[in-house]
Amino acid sequence: MKKRVVVTGLGCVTPVGTGKDEFWKSLISGVSGLDYITKFDATEYPTQVAAEVKNFNPEDYIEKKDIRKMDRFTQFAVASSQLAIKDAKLDTENIDSEKFGVIIGSGIGGIETFEEQSQRFADKGPRRISPFFIPMMIGNMGAGQISIAFNAKGPNSTIVTACASSTNAIGEAFRIIQGGYANVMITGGAEASITPLAMAGFCSMKAMSTYKEDPKKASRPFDLNRDGFVMGEGSGILILEEMDHAIKRGAKIYAEVVGYGMSGDAHHITTPDPEGKGAIAAMSNALMDANISYNKINYINAHGTSTPYNDKFETMAIKEVFKEHANSLYISSTKSMTGHLLGAAGGIEGIACAMAIDQNIIPPTINYEIPDKECDLNYVPNYPKETNVEYALSNSFGFGGHNATIIFKKY
Repeated sequence: MKKRVVVTGLGCVTPVGTGKDEFWKSLISGVSGLDYITKFDATEYPTQVAAEVKNFNPEDYIEKKDIRKMDRFTQFAVASSQLAIKDAKLDTENIDSEKFGVIIGSGIGGIETFEEQSQRFADKGPRRISPFFIPMMIGNMGAGQISIAFNAKGPNSTIVTACASSTNAIGEAFRIIQGGYANVMITGGAEASITPLAMAGFCSMKAMSTYKEDPKKASRPFDLNRDGFVMGEGSGILILEEMDHAIKRGAKIYAEVVGYGMSGDAHHITTPDPEGKGAIAAMSNALMDANISYNKINYINAHGTSTPYNDKFETMAIKEVFKEHANSLYISSTKSMTGHLLGAAGGIEGIACAMAIDQNIIPPTINYEIPDKECDLNYVPNYPKETNVEYALSNSFGFGGHNATIIFKKY
């Protein structure tokens, strides 16, 4: 008998606010976290806009001696986990540590550390490299540092599936609790890739927006004039808990996790399958796992990157899976406000789904001005929608053809 899994804590560090409440208020108010890059001089870059985390002080969450041993993405992960644990009112000292685990997604990991140390190596030679270089850079260190910080000795892993990383992480954490291998899992993702080299790489691919008018309008999912994604950074963490364990301790339950699906495009390293087959399979597999009909879904938090291909193909896939119900769905891309957090996107978007269910409000897709005839569904343009949300679905699709879908249900 599979265990039931619920969401009992939410924590995040995002371009539109730190902590669940500030993040959610920004989303339903249509606040943009996009602006010109301040972390480095981007004058020579075709893309000069990003969604940076503002006013983040790691000392609010992590001891000073430990901060210098962590890349920025790990600092985000640990901070968000602390916020999620606090939100869940979880007493980590008095739960079974062997049944308390961590699965985190990160597409790129410690690239800021990699760039800094590479420059030091070039300037000063091998003897000047930090002894913390490797444990700061490697992508599994978000999960490792979280487990150390909160004494989580249960299942521990890191998922790297590009922009699907966090959604896969949530799905795998869900499976672990379903199977009885853990009672509580810290899951989600973290990313901090607004760096000179990473930005140059994405610019070279011509994947990012070069919109020059107003930085806050550069991310415009499903709009006719969309021209690429805007990079974001941050972390989104959910506390998943076995239902009876949560009820026994009187936890607030935001939503239940009921379905998880994934697939591979087997098509191209960066371009999605032009028939949306992988996205169709991921959503269909999640619906089958949840054992519900497609017409039960009320809200889809779309991958919605604001790239010409993704938004068109995701719309096609939604129409294929949801048939006549597609026109009744509310769909939004919160990336219009947060930018694209790459491997951490599914973490903050999972939080958005849980909050939409809990609050019965659907966040909008902002910057939606000119409809595209190939993207002709209801993307909740520019203003939130108050409506009962029984089921919410979150999509994440990554380079390499990785697709992941999670379904949340009102508890």
